[in-house]
Amino acid sequence: MLSAAEWAIIGLSLKISLVAILLTLPVAFALAWVLARGRFPGRMLLDALVHLPLVLPPVVIGWLLLIAFGQSGPIGQWLQSWFGVSVIFRWTGAAIAAAVMALPLMVRAIRLSIEAIDRRLEGAARTLGASPWHAFRTISLPLCLPGILAATILGFARSIGEFGATITFVSNIPGETRTLPLAIYSELQVPGSETAVTRLAIIAIILSIGALVASEWLARRHSGAEGTAHVL
Repeated sequence: MLSAAEWAIIGLSLKISLVAILLTLPVAFALAWVLARGRFPGRMLLDALVHLPLVLPPVVIGWLLLIAFGQSGPIGQWLQSWFGVSVIFRWTGAAIAAAVMALPLMVRAIRLSIEAIDRRLEGAARTLGASPWHAFRTISLPLCLPGILAATILGFARSIGEFGATITFVSNIPGETRTLPLAIYSELQVPGSETAVTRLAIIAIILSIGALVASEWLARRHSGAEGTAHVL
């Protein structure tokens, strides 16, 4: 049986992950579309910057977020002066850290789905009088929807497992920023807490495996649908 504190940790982790995905999905789609369809100077640099969280130590990402969103940071000062908001040592800061770490995975999944679209379909729609927006809404978006769903699930799983950037950026505060990974880390520091660690680790494993299985199922379903369409 889980204790009330452990249920609170799970609830906080889910809330932070869901907010992180909501923050990231529009940005990830826009970046994926630009990288998949755009041809402009600096495209390779933008691609490298998007994928930087995959190769940099998460502690470095957390440090960069601390510089940007701290009280003396450019974004932190703007949020404080205009809205009276601070994300340091808050769950909202944990959501920002999770969003940044999930962004590369989400961009990659959406980009692959956009690149798989047969652009002749869009061209045919345009020749029949469809506006660019109508062609995007009725052809491009539905065709890349499985990639968007897969990206959402992968981003959620990555957010659930986020540790290094979060603890560096917003610390490990019970009830505010202590997510599942941080709770497991905290329990590991306490002698005789193996049972609690096991419970929390099993929950993290179940959530991660469930997300990965769902993502793989969506990818296979999308591949099957494409194969059927080509046969027809």
